Amino acid sequence: MLRSITREETRRIAALMAEAAAAEIMPRFRRLASDAVRHKTSPLDLVTDADEAAERYIGERLARAYPGAVLVGEEACSRNPALLNVWIDAELAFLIDPVDGTRNYVAGLPLFGVMVAAVSRGEVMAGIIYDPLCRDAAIAVRGEGAWLESEHGVQTPLRVAEPAPVKDMTGLIAVGHLDDPLRTTVNANALGLASSTILNCSAHEYRMIAGGHAHVLLYGRLMPWDHAAGWLLHHEAGGYSAHFDGSPYKPTHRGGGLLYAPDVGSWKAAHRLLLGED
Repeated sequence: MLRSITREETRRIAALMAEAAAAEIMPRFRRLASDAVRHKTSPLDLVTDADEAAERYIGERLARAYPGAVLVGEEACSRNPALLNVWIDAELAFLIDPVDGTRNYVAGLPLFGVMVAAVSRGEVMAGIIYDPLCRDAAIAVRGEGAWLESEHGVQTPLRVAEPAPVKDMTGLIAVGHLDDPLRTTVNANALGLASSTILNCSAHEYRMIAGGHAHVLLYGRLMPWDHAAGWLLHHEAGGYSAHFDGSPYKPTHRGGGLLYAPDVGSWKAAHRLLLGED
């Protein structure tokens, strides 16, 4: 049996994410000492004191609120990859990305977010993407829609963009983790869209597409904390997504690419253009 998450629960989770941002993330923004930034797998894969402190803050408070829940944080998994699989069959697990867009954060660019997904037995039940600068949260609850909630509690429904001819579509195209020749193919074919860009921040890319400010979103690598919350946000905002081979996404999937669009027809058109396949 799946463990549901209520709308009120998501608001409480968003509140503790806001607390973590106020206590650990924003005080360090544009104030990081050189030894507060470290490389993980490469010079482009960064972790900071803020990432680690915010993950601890969120994890401790979720553990108090949900005794027995499995907590999976990006930074903990970086230190201990075995944690990547402990949540798959759990009745309730939380996937935590404490600072998504760390490269932007380190550069002093105000484009980063905090993401938490609640998962039950491999199914995404709720997703929250919090913006520490605007102090609002994009929230989705399985089967109950998606909305943007201000720090004062004002809720605005989220809805994906209306379908458009592929030449009029705007895209957020992340090719960094695609292998050639697919990477070269997607880069070249993206010129067929009206425009394409990347924010180096999944949190804001998901907020953009769920809010109808872009049509197409493409990713290659699928770590669960990067995509579970955003996938549900887009789904509950009325969008359609699938792996490059057309199969449905699950948070347990870490490969196969992922393509988002407003509906099935738009997905097929974007797939033909970007991947050069029917």
